Amino acid sequence: MKISLFYEFPLPRPWSEDDEHQLFQHGLTEVEAADKAGFSTVWLTEHHFLEEYCHSTAPEMFLAAASQRTENIRLGFGVMHLLPNINPPARIAERVATLDHLSNGRVEYGTGEGSSVAELGGFNVDPADKRAQWEEALEVSIRCMTEEPFSGFKGEHVEMPARNVVPKPLQKPHPPVWVACTRPSSVEMAAQKAIGALSFAYTGPEALKERVDGYYRDFEEQGTPITPAINPNILAIGGDLSMMVAKSDEEALERLGTGGGFFSFGIMHYYLTGMHTPGRTKVWERYQEAVKEDPTLAYGPGRGAIGSPDTVREFLRGYEASGVDEIILLLNPRSHEGTMESIEIMGNQILPEFIERDEKAVAEKAKRLEPVIEKVEARRQPSEAPLFDETYAFGGLPTGRNKFTAGEIPEAMAEINEGRVKAAQQEKAAREAAG
Repeated sequence: MKISLFYEFPLPRPWSEDDEHQLFQHGLTEVEAADKAGFSTVWLTEHHFLEEYCHSTAPEMFLAAASQRTENIRLGFGVMHLLPNINPPARIAERVATLDHLSNGRVEYGTGEGSSVAELGGFNVDPADKRAQWEEALEVSIRCMTEEPFSGFKGEHVEMPARNVVPKPLQKPHPPVWVACTRPSSVEMAAQKAIGALSFAYTGPEALKERVDGYYRDFEEQGTPITPAINPNILAIGGDLSMMVAKSDEEALERLGTGGGFFSFGIMHYYLTGMHTPGRTKVWERYQEAVKEDPTLAYGPGRGAIGSPDTVREFLRGYEASGVDEIILLLNPRSHEGTMESIEIMGNQILPEFIERDEKAVAEKAKRLEPVIEKVEARRQPSEAPLFDETYAFGGLPTGRNKFTAGEIPEAMAEINEGRVKAAQQEKAAREAAG
């Protein structure tokens, strides 16, 4: 089992002027330490308008910065929104591919639909359309990464003419593809499409084993690839998967404080039961009040990778026994010092044994899946992408309704040429006067 970190970049109020700047700088320092410690991947979410709960709105920017301070840790979108109103597919392909080059091929392409009123409403997306939008956008983004040129697409939600999208990713044919899976049915869908499942796990390792077994069963029996490269993997995130490691259980709990439950509370607030006034509602304050009424909302012993090295080691072994390929550990709000010490302890005392066992497990899994992958690949459907029209070309001035022409470039070029003519005339006159 691989062990990774998950960043939401929560920032509870009250805010000082330097808080957001410090948030990202601390994050970069932590990721640099996590790379040296041996964590597998740093996964970074993308959310919009979810103040206090998540300030990670441009994950590719942070991951690009992290790529220059790390060498081995993989850089995961956990996830990028594929709704075209938020991220047009061609722009997704460009950003993912650019990051892949900057990181020397370390990108994990996690995708999702989005679920909150804040985001769907903020970008004018009808929730009834979001699955269909994800499916179209995923196809187009992957084709933009792999076709030279992209031959065009006309769907219900995405329409794009032929263009050669550059750059192409360093990983060929494209980075590993994942999809966020909040429900068991989404895990089934991921297996059927032969892509990785970023599976939320709220019920502990025992129930997770059923989900893992179901994923691989569905992959073998129904998997039909929708991307050029398949990705048969399932990882666990969320629920009781916060991280705070210290010399003793007592010290870890003290450092954790009440912050460990803020992730789950934020989901409830923004996705289910909360009413939010932008720039006014104090989410952290509401959370603290809720914890006073029900202390079980905050994490405690046995509810996460929380405690001494021995405690955390046993906790992680329980998830490893479920057969899940990777586990992602959440980071506590405003806990930079505790997180840095946790990363150091994990690297020195906990990760080495898991890394050693994972290397063996990956080799065994590859051998075990060889005949399964042959069956899955045999189900691959012929591409329905249109052939590129070799007579197609574009050029000239952009035109719009009411015969509008975007003429700023011709005007600018005319001004440049006029300047050159005047300069030449002045130079000629100067030569004649001197001669």
